[in-house]
Amino acid sequence: MSQQFPKVSIASENSVIVYFSDRPCSQTSSIIAHTAGQLKKTLSNCLIDLVPSYHSLLVIYNAIDVNYVEIEQAIFSSIGGDLSMVELATGRRIELPLYYSLESGPDLKRLAARAKLSIAEVISIHQQTEYTVFAMGFSPGFAYLGEVDPRISAPRLDTPRQQVAKGSVGIADRQTAIYPAQSPGGWNIIGLCPAPMFDLNKQPSTLVKPGDTVCFKAIDRMQFIQLGGLEVDLTGTDQ
Repeated sequence: MSQQFPKVSIASENSVIVYFSDRPCSQTSSIIAHTAGQLKKTLSNCLIDLVPSYHSLLVIYNAIDVNYVEIEQAIFSSIGGDLSMVELATGRRIELPLYYSLESGPDLKRLAARAKLSIAEVISIHQQTEYTVFAMGFSPGFAYLGEVDPRISAPRLDTPRQQVAKGSVGIADRQTAIYPAQSPGGWNIIGLCPAPMFDLNKQPSTLVKPGDTVCFKAIDRMQFIQLGGLEVDLTGTDQ
């Protein structure tokens, strides 16, 4: 960690952004999770929301109950003077099933050809890596996971699909992610995950949170269906 971090910048009349580094990594994600947990304890009802991102934390507070100086003091008190000495938060390790196949992963064959690997090698490499949840965004429950092995990294599609099926697992550059709902998208789709990533009826509503670690385990078509996946039908998905 550079000596210039942590750095607190005013974002609005009742929010600040805390920067922890100049690039995302698992250590930064862990420190962000640690700081968020500490602020929830120390600021309690003064907080409106905490929004973690790749290497920063947005702190939104009630300006009637607390002012900027008090927020800044609470932030530095929660972090401590030296980021390298922060007791890192331990996120959960979550294993998710993933149905890798040509029917569930329309970009799997092309991605393998681009990497000059077999489809089996691409699948093996993808599921051997443990991914850190760097941030949540794009849509509710959409988690940005990194980092993808450089051998199978691939840029986003030149033309995004109008529809990407719910549960689709994609790769974009050094990140991978699961689409929590059907939506447009430009990631390279390699399979389908039957695990629900977002459910408003549950608390918490998202299956993962920043700082958690995610790994994937390959399943077959029948297991996918038994675990709650729909019959695989990509006829309505733009190829």
